[in-house]
Order: sequence, then structure tokens, then C-alpha cells
Amino acid sequence: MPRRRGLEEASGGFDLLPETQGLSRPPRARRTPPAPSDAQADPCADPDANSRAETDTPAKSPAARKPAEAAPAGPEGHRARLRAKLLRAGPDALADYELLEMLLFLALPRVDTKPHARRLLARFGSFAGAVAAREADLRAVEGIGEAAVAALLLVQAAALKLLAAEVRDEPVLNNPDRLIAYLSAAMARAPVEQFRVLFLDSRNRLIADEVLAHGTVNHAPVYPREVIKRALELGATALILVHNHPSGDPTPSLADIEMTREIRAGAATLSIVVHDHLIIGNGRHVSFRREGLL
Repeated sequence: MPRRRGLEEASGGFDLLPETQGLSRPPRARRTPPAPSDAQADPCADPDANSRAETDTPAKSPAARKPAEAAPAGPEGHRARLRAKLLRAGPDALADYELLEMLLFLALPRVDTKPHARRLLARFGSFAGAVAAREADLRAVEGIGEAAVAALLLVQAAALKLLAAEVRDEPVLNNPDRLIAYLSAAMARAPVEQFRVLFLDSRNRLIADEVLAHGTVNHAPVYPREVIKRALELGATALILVHNHPSGDPTPSLADIEMTREIRAGAATLSIVVHDHLIIGNGRHVSFRREGLL
């Protein structure tokens, strides 16, 4: 056959496949269908079941996955517990020695301050007594050096600033309890007598609060003319006289009563009013006006 011969020549001598093989295709591999999923196997299954199961399983927070850290040991751990107690329960939950400990943390960062706090309490009796103490008395306590003294005096100054600001914010006579709180903080624990005067304007607002005399444990020299002269310099129209009794007993002496009468009489000639004379003791006070002595 001419056509067949032509093909043989074109093939370059290679054998040709039989016709039946040349026209047929090789058999295809049979695919195995994938196994049906649970949702496909059961047409009635809830399609959201898997997502709900994932949602219902609580995820662990980083804090839960992270192992708890042990509290620091030694002084650092003690300080951390005191800070946590203060922040959690407030200052009323702390004993006086704990308040002193925390205050001394700032001054003595690498020292166990509990023994220092105990010695301060033994010497001054309370947190308030330690904070109000004089510098020389504080330095006499074992372990209390310059840094600790400065920390204690700073608290004293801050407390007085706060109380004084409250007195200045409104007419002095409007809140006598607030005035007594300020004067007690400023004078009750002073080791010697102080005589101070609150100079007021026509609306009974504080113009100046000045200590005019320091004395001994039972006497402070007061000159009525100096009190009146200072009132005129400040333009004051009213006065409140104040002094302390270091003994703690605020009972007025005869000298206290006579001096008050002299100041009142001299001030009256210049239309300056003496509202009161207060004697500050330890936790107690006497008002001349309330006692009928003015």
C-alpha cells in the first residue's frame, strides 16, 4: 500500500504501533472518592456544633498560663507586703510602727527599718509624736541620721501646710474645729511656750499667722504694745491670741488672764477686736471666750 510505505519512510525506520493501539488511549487511573465528613455523613447534624464547641472552651489567659512568681524574700518582700496592705486596706489598717517603717523606706532604702521604727515609738510614744518631734530629739535616737530626720521633718511640714491651707480657705471663725486642729499640730508638742497671734481682716479671714514670742517651759514674754503695733502694720481689724502649755495642761494662769485683758483693752482703743485667746495643751485646749474669761 503506497500510503503505508510513505509512513514507514517518514518514521526513519522506527516501528509503528498497530492501528488499534495508535487509535486508543491509555486507561485512566480510577479516583477514590474522599471519605465523607461527619457533617456530610449525617445530613441532620448541626453545622455550628464545632464552632460552638470551640467557643465554649475557655481560653487560658496569659496570667493563667504564666506560673505565679514568688514574692521577694527578705526586706524587699516585707516592704512589698506593707505597700500592698496600705493600697488594699488604707492607712488605718497600718499600726504606728508600720507607718514609720514605710516612711523610713524613703530615707533608708537598703536598711531594715523596723528596728528604727520601734525605737522611735519607744522614745516618742506614737507616730504623731515621732513626726512632731524636734530635730535634736530625733537625732538622739539610735540609727536615726540626717536622711531619716529629714524624712520625718518633711512629713511634719507637709501636715502643717495642709492644715494651714484649710484655715486660710474660709473665715477662721466659721470652723473652730479646723482651727484647733491646725494650732494643735503646730504647738501642742513644742518643748517651750510660744505666743502667736492670728491677724484677721474685716471678714475674719487670715492675714497673717505669726509667732511673736518664744519662752521657757512655763513662760513666754508678751508685750501688748508689740501685738497692737503689729496689727496696725498688717491692717488687721481682729485678733485671735494663742499660746501653748508644754506641760500638756491648758488651764490658764492668772498671768495669762491679766495679759489677755491688757491686750484687749489696748486693741479696743484702736477699734481692733480680740475674738479669743486659746491655750493649747496635749490633746486639750481652753477657749477664754467659751470660759467667760474674755
